[in-house]
Amino acid sequence: MIENMDEFKKSPMYSHLNLLPGAISEILVSVRDKGVLTLADRYALMAATMDDSLSEEERTAVNRLLRAVCRGRVRVIEDLSALEE
Repeated sequence: MIENMDEFKKSPMYSHLNLLPGAISEILVSVRDKGVLTLADRYALMAATMDDSLSEEERTAVNRLLRAVCRGRVRVIEDLSALEE
C-alpha cells in the first residue's frame, strides 16, 4: 500500500508511468463503444491518477468512468485489449 505519494513519486517505478497524450479520451470512447475496461486501460488510468498535469475536465472524466465501474455499468476484463473477434 502506498502511504506517502511524495515518496512514491521519487521512486524508480513512478518514472515509468507516462500517460500518452489523448489517452483519457481514447479510453472513454473505447469504454463507451465496447462497455468494458481492459487491463491496458486500467494501467493508463493508474498513470492518469498520478499525473499532476491532468486538466480538471480529464480528472472529472476519469472519476466518472471509475464511478461507472463501481456501479456495474462498465465491465472490467483481464484482457489487454477489447478487440472484437
